[in-house]
Amino acid sequence: MNDLDRFDYAILGALQMDGTLSVAELAEKVGLTTTPCWKRLKRLEEEGYIDGRVALVNRSKAALPVTVFVSVRTSQHDEKWLAKFAAGVIALPEVQEFHRMSGDIDYLLKVVTTDIEGYDRFYKKLIKVANLTGVSSAFSMEQIKYTTALPLHLVSHSPA
Repeated sequence: MNDLDRFDYAILGALQMDGTLSVAELAEKVGLTTTPCWKRLKRLEEEGYIDGRVALVNRSKAALPVTVFVSVRTSQHDEKWLAKFAAGVIALPEVQEFHRMSGDIDYLLKVVTTDIEGYDRFYKKLIKVANLTGVSSAFSMEQIKYTTALPLHLVSHSPA
């Protein structure tokens, strides 16, 4: 559980939509004066609710239009193997997301790259990282929805 109230959630929600807001603009959006808003913002940052503020780069314009979901299977499940595999995958800049899964797939990677040849170069690096039982790739044909915003409205808010 957390100790956030509706103002804290409003601050988080507003920053998810526009991380460039000044404290004055943020305060106006959430219905606070500047100083209380600034104090809440600092607390949210210090307590780790805000991981960072970034610019979202358009992948197509940056010549990285291809998204591939890579399913990895392994027969190795010990901590030493996982540490080696995780370190190797984390070092691959094409990997945007890396998940340990339940079910038939052991790991799922979200990879961005330039084209099929770019993915092939990535694949050759991936299979050098650790001994894998299987690698399956699914190319995204169309991105229908994309957001970095969390559904904060699903969390019940305590009164301010």
